[in-house]
Amino acid sequence: MQTELEDGFQEFVQARWPRLVRTAYLLTGDRHLAEDLTQTALAKAYRSWRRVLRADSPEAYVRRILVSCNSDRFRKRRVPESLTSAVPERAGGDEGERADTRRALMAALAALPARQRAVIVLRYWEDLSESETAAALGCSVGTVKSQAAKGLAKLRATPGLAEALDRAANGTTSGQVRTEQGGAR
Repeated sequence: MQTELEDGFQEFVQARWPRLVRTAYLLTGDRHLAEDLTQTALAKAYRSWRRVLRADSPEAYVRRILVSCNSDRFRKRRVPESLTSAVPERAGGDEGERADTRRALMAALAALPARQRAVIVLRYWEDLSESETAAALGCSVGTVKSQAAKGLAKLRATPGLAEALDRAANGTTSGQVRTEQGGAR
């Protein structure tokens, strides 16, 4: 029986690891911290794996643990974060503009308060519903709505982010200008 539980847990980890690390990265802004946070959350989930399996959605249960572990890190010590403005990118072809947009977005996301950042990440990046986000954060749906509205307003007001997103949406690079007919010149 114990080996079946362990095998199930290992399958869960292998299937969900990339998504959990991505969520943790978006919450923390640091790849190494995200991996540590994910490992901590999975260790807690392993200790109560039977209870996790009885939940309606084991992934949502573990995501809730992940968000709680992220909140705990602020309670334990009050060390200011030193997030970088550069997101590690894979070497590739013409991804310079995408990298600039991503850096601008990650910097703006990192500037949000932790609660707003968590709401934005879970609601829009992870595409959770308002009620799923509220359950993951342990708050009301109204709190999710208000924090999302405030977070999105701050993101919209971030200098440089709107321009970077517009350039990405229009397919222009920083050296190109769109003409009235919609073509780049």
